[in-house]
Amino acid sequence: MKTEIIPAHSPDSIRRALEILQAGGLVAFPTDTVYGVGALAFDGQAVESIYSAKDRPIEKAIPILIGDAEDITRVSSDVPPMAKKLAERFWPGPLTIVIPKNIKLPEAVSATNTVGVRVPDHIVARSVLRATGPMAVTSANLSGQPSPSTAEEVFAQLNSRIALILDGGKTPGGVPSTLVDCTGSKPILMREGPISFEDILAITGQ
Repeated sequence: MKTEIIPAHSPDSIRRALEILQAGGLVAFPTDTVYGVGALAFDGQAVESIYSAKDRPIEKAIPILIGDAEDITRVSSDVPPMAKKLAERFWPGPLTIVIPKNIKLPEAVSATNTVGVRVPDHIVARSVLRATGPMAVTSANLSGQPSPSTAEEVFAQLNSRIALILDGGKTPGGVPSTLVDCTGSKPILMREGPISFEDILAITGQ
């Protein structure tokens, strides 16, 4: 497979990404943290191909990115009020919220009954996601290798493994999003990140 690189801001970039994703292919694009590689969230076979492209262990769940907070109802049939409060305050931004997953989501996204969801604070990522709907997205690197902050770094690791890279320049890189489980009566911090747990507790009133 030849990996294509096109400027993210070119007139055809979103159309080309959508074309590849709808055909079950994988597309890499910049986010507010690092470059991510993703597939349409409800396409189980495409999501499975992320694991093989990255040499990623199959037991690791893949988070879902959405273009707008309202799209959370597309990936969860039971969004806890706590999750809605956090989404309203911190999205778009570096907060991943774990919620009960829509039963129509493939097991390749998550083998459990929960899923992590986030709205990235990046114009290219949100433009892609608004066109495609929810996507299963993880860092665009080989498993265990450094997460890429440029299209060139993605190409160096995933050339011939994915169909398309949208080059949106260098991303901020750095710290992964804060990860909070909202499926119980109280929020549970699963990974520290840019948003402090104190800020989470202040919003949820815990």
